[in-house]
Amino acid sequence: MFRILDRYIFREIAQSWLAVTMVLLAILLTNQFARVLGDVAKGKLPKDAIFQIIGLTAVQYLTILVPIGLFLAIMLALGRLYRDSEMPAMMACRVGPVDIYRPLSFLLLPLALAVGWLSMEIGPMALTEVERVGVEARRQADLSSIEPGRFTSDSSQGAVVYAENVSVAGEIEKVFLQRQTEKGVEVVIAERGEQIDSDDPNKRFFVLHDGRRYEGVPGTTQFRVMEFAEHGIPYQLPSIEEPDLEPRAMLTADLLKTNSADARAELHWRVGIPLATVVLAILAVPLSRSQPRQGRYGRLAIGLLVFIIYFNLLSAGKAWLEQGVVPAWVGLWWVHGIMLFAAFWLLALHNGLWRRIFPRRPRK
Repeated sequence: MFRILDRYIFREIAQSWLAVTMVLLAILLTNQFARVLGDVAKGKLPKDAIFQIIGLTAVQYLTILVPIGLFLAIMLALGRLYRDSEMPAMMACRVGPVDIYRPLSFLLLPLALAVGWLSMEIGPMALTEVERVGVEARRQADLSSIEPGRFTSDSSQGAVVYAENVSVAGEIEKVFLQRQTEKGVEVVIAERGEQIDSDDPNKRFFVLHDGRRYEGVPGTTQFRVMEFAEHGIPYQLPSIEEPDLEPRAMLTADLLKTNSADARAELHWRVGIPLATVVLAILAVPLSRSQPRQGRYGRLAIGLLVFIIYFNLLSAGKAWLEQGVVPAWVGLWWVHGIMLFAAFWLLALHNGLWRRIFPRRPRK
């Protein structure tokens, strides 16, 4: 059963975690939203994929934001208790730092399981889907991908297109098109152009209006000139080639079947994220200890430094695994072990364990 004090500590940490995580997620998604809009404006992504990309990106961000959000939330919540002298009052009632882990565990364990699910299953699936959307967008690039005043080439069709302007409706105006054909070179100049879908999902028609068509062989006088009110050019969409997935985009089941250093390193990384969530939560309790009236942000800089060191060590360890510097059986366990030892050392220091084990000898 939750004691009143347990509920109080749980509520403080949970509210701080929710606020910190949402703020960090909003900052990152705002930046990502600007990048996605830029890709849409350049025609690299379809307009209807904006929110799909943002949602998939949010899933990937949460894999890292949940651990750091919980770590900072614990430090902020406990920092306030130290600042307002509530923690010393709890200690006077025989409630020490170790007792904080009881209410904390009711939040930590579900979050660690959720992070493990995101890291092992949902995150890789989201990354794979993002890459698939990008490939499909490049395949079905339409007239909106043409930038006014610039030549746009399509190597799959052997064509170059130029448009002076692109209307809001998606039509291009003052069009110049050149493409290679079996009979030579075809050059088309038209007042406007539009794209029309066909019954075949792999084919479209590029329809030009009010223009001239020049067809012939360069270097000769054998050219044919035709004026037209409407001229349709069939456009075959390129076939989709399955991209070679990087280990970070592979499903965990596929990683287990892949016997490569990169796959093993990625597997250790995914397993390490939920474990790092637990280690950071354990470490945050002794790190948040401060003097009364020091301020709830007094130890936050140290906490951020510890987090940066932790994840830099994990990144370095992953790179060493990929390069074969660190054996596969060692993995990233040594990084978690170092940080866990530091957490227990700080807890023992704050609880006076070292003084009891190694008492000072009285001076003679």
